[in-house]
Amino acid sequence: MKVLLLLLLSPLQGMGASGRQEEDFRFCGDRNQTQNSSVIYEHGPATISIENTAQALIIKRPFLPNRRNSYYKYGLPSALGRYRFCVYWFKANRTLRLVYGKQSFLLGGDPSSSITRGKETQKTERTSMSIFNVSCISKGGKNTSLDSASEYFFPASPESMPVWEQDVEAQLTALDGLIAQPPAPATGATEQRMLRRKLGELEKTLAKVELEGQNQTFGKATVHATVLRVQPTQAPRHLAFASQREEGGEVHGFAVDLPSSLFVTAKEREEVVEHRVLLMDINSQTMFQDENSSHVLGDKVVGISLVDTVVANLSNPVVLTFFHDQLPRNVTPLCVFWQEDTSGSSGSWDSYGCTTATGGSQTVCRCNHLTYFAVLMVSSPEIAYIHRDYLSIITYIGCLISALASICTIFFLYFRSKQRDQITSMHIHMNLLGAIFLLDVTFLISEHLASSSSEAVCRAGGLFLHFSLLSCLTWMGIEGYNLYRLVIEVFNAYHDHLLLKLCLVGWGLPFFCVMLIFLASWTNYGPFSIPVYESVGGKSTNATICWITSPLIHNVVNVGFFSLVFLFNSVMLGAMVREILRQNKKGHKLKHVLALFGLSILLGIPWALVFFSFTSGVFRLVSLYIFTIINSLQGFLIFLWYWTMVLQARKSPDSQSSSDSVKLQPNSSQSHLG
Repeated sequence: MKVLLLLLLSPLQGMGASGRQEEDFRFCGDRNQTQNSSVIYEHGPATISIENTAQALIIKRPFLPNRRNSYYKYGLPSALGRYRFCVYWFKANRTLRLVYGKQSFLLGGDPSSSITRGKETQKTERTSMSIFNVSCISKGGKNTSLDSASEYFFPASPESMPVWEQDVEAQLTALDGLIAQPPAPATGATEQRMLRRKLGELEKTLAKVELEGQNQTFGKATVHATVLRVQPTQAPRHLAFASQREEGGEVHGFAVDLPSSLFVTAKEREEVVEHRVLLMDINSQTMFQDENSSHVLGDKVVGISLVDTVVANLSNPVVLTFFHDQLPRNVTPLCVFWQEDTSGSSGSWDSYGCTTATGGSQTVCRCNHLTYFAVLMVSSPEIAYIHRDYLSIITYIGCLISALASICTIFFLYFRSKQRDQITSMHIHMNLLGAIFLLDVTFLISEHLASSSSEAVCRAGGLFLHFSLLSCLTWMGIEGYNLYRLVIEVFNAYHDHLLLKLCLVGWGLPFFCVMLIFLASWTNYGPFSIPVYESVGGKSTNATICWITSPLIHNVVNVGFFSLVFLFNSVMLGAMVREILRQNKKGHKLKHVLALFGLSILLGIPWALVFFSFTSGVFRLVSLYIFTIINSLQGFLIFLWYWTMVLQARKSPDSQSSSDSVKLQPNSSQSHLG
């Protein structure tokens, strides 16, 4: 007699905080054992079936394809009589446990004990016998009594259908293909969330995939997944795993050490048949890119999770070790984990709950929770901490002196009476000094604005600081154009409203740029943290200013614009040197040197030292000091140059040169240097 029970297995709810796991389905009944018999566990269709005969209790469920020609046989107690037995189904682990009287069997737990069909010592006929006092229950449902019968079928829900290795490989191949595709413009965050959803679906598949042995690794390209099966014991031990060595990348592999506290199982809950640990090895940062475009070591992201269990606040940390090449001296590794953003943005990297220990060729992360981990590569100055203090002091003092000197020079230039062309040159100098003054002042207050509670104030401060920098660079470029106009042009023609046009460019172009950036996204300006992860008294520090929040905008707009200005002004300065060498007036060597020094400051040539920040060693340290001293004192150096030229002019009153500019007189083959 066969009874077909259309019972759907409910979804697994997972283990609680205590580590206990409840079965998803339970079948119990009484069996009259009239002779020596056994338990047969073998492959069946997409159902769980239980059949009772005098010779054996037969339990069937789907097997892995390579195990379908085998079955398992377990001996039952030799004493005859009535036995109460229960079959427990755990969907998360895809396992069955049989409790028969006082004996317990993990069905199929040891693949090596399987028997290949056709190799049985003898075949016996089976006599069907009924099972009495039958009941079954699904998680979340009610205990249901069933009529006595010799065979029972329990059709599975779609969620409980078996998952095979080829199903996992198909999902991994699809995910690798999506990662390899270039993201569409303006869909970066959306694309990442979609990929992480696919990754979550893959984790659910791995949680219930049928495994050949204790451990199994899937994947061949970007994403690799390893499933570790851990049998519960009353004295659990830690679990260690090491990946295969990888060649050709920055990261050569990783090792994981999971504490024993993860696998503690209460004694009274023997039905927790196994723990399943998922290790995700992802060789692409595509799914984990934050708004700052942070870079992780070797694009390697490692995910660790315990199936259906949220693990946090561990007393003993999880230890994750990354093996890699020697790291550059100007970067500091920082162990981080991926923090999902519930507001809908891309998410971010966070280091809370993790500590970092670095060695020559490895970085050790100790974290008190399980999630996706990586090693963030943080740019750090290749200088001692004391040098950073010295450079900060020089910068603040220099900016203060420069701002005061700029104001003084503006007043002196304003009240000097000059010819028409020289008035234009002086006004250009005054506008450059005004831009330098704004840059010095906004930089001095930027860090204080960042520490204020108002984010809007900090955004305004960052915008104004950027405007001041671009204005300073623009007026440097205008100084180069003015030099071209005075020295290179054969005919020093008069231009209508030249100064007005130059002011529109000098102040209007920076204003247009910052407004365009601000209107594109108001979050482009705001607090910008410069991480300084050099330990000071056991702590790490951050320097925060109000500035551009996007490194891409900074590199394209600021570095790109300065490169153009520097290239143009260098050509103009070269033309000036050529003109000096052509004249080669005796007795004017000092005046020529002073003129070139002043022109270099006006044209912003020392700013080119910023390009040496990409070097390393002592040369980089020296270039940083020179850059900081000269450029923080730019207004003061212009002040000194101006008054030196004035004194030079007073000592040689017969000179036709001016103390403010270099000028070729129209219709004359003689040039005059001032």
